[in-house]
Amino acid sequence: MGTTSEDTIALLHRVPVFSALGEDDLARVADVTVPRRFEAGEVVFREGDESDTCYIVRSGHTRATREHQDGRSITLARFGPGDIFGELAMFDDERRSATVEAVEATEAIAILGGDMRRLLREHPDIAVKLLAALGRRLRETNERLTRQSFQTVQSRVAGVLAQLVQTARAEGASDGDVLITATQADLAQLAGSSRESASRFLAVLERAGIISQGRGKLVVHDPDALERYVF
Repeated sequence: MGTTSEDTIALLHRVPVFSALGEDDLARVADVTVPRRFEAGEVVFREGDESDTCYIVRSGHTRATREHQDGRSITLARFGPGDIFGELAMFDDERRSATVEAVEATEAIAILGGDMRRLLREHPDIAVKLLAALGRRLRETNERLTRQSFQTVQSRVAGVLAQLVQTARAEGASDGDVLITATQADLAQLAGSSRESASRFLAVLERAGIISQGRGKLVVHDPDALERYVF
């Protein structure tokens, strides 16, 4: 993919798990990474697969989903540049707890479980930071589920859109119109609602001029206005 060791070190430095490591330690981590590319819609791994690799997103976005026995699925999280996923594979040999697929063309680096466990043994500070990152993600998931238990569909969808806008801006989006690459089904799953309910509320936002919708994407014209619907 035309990337250099310096590019990989710079990417690792953006990941909270590795950010406190010195240049030499980052170089050792970079040495065991493998570049990977996934096309839009391509599955990185499926729920139930054997787990032996973690991934760090270089560009693009992926999403993690879980499927219920009745066929329904829920989106647990989205991962963008600098995010790490699949890291539970570093701690045990349990099978994957979720399915991760590329939302768009995505470049990533992979670290094999054996290599990562060796690094954790050699650098306990990485293990501490990895546990902290996992704990933070668990808290965020619990907080989202708790909010969804008490919020209306409108509040949940508006909250999801506001979070996606915040993420897009952190990745370099302007303060004006913000492009969100997500389908109505994606937004509904993130909000824990039906697609029909989410679609009706998105239509309300579109009529108000707050958003405009396209195929598999939408543009948020007035992010501040979303806060009026979140409580």
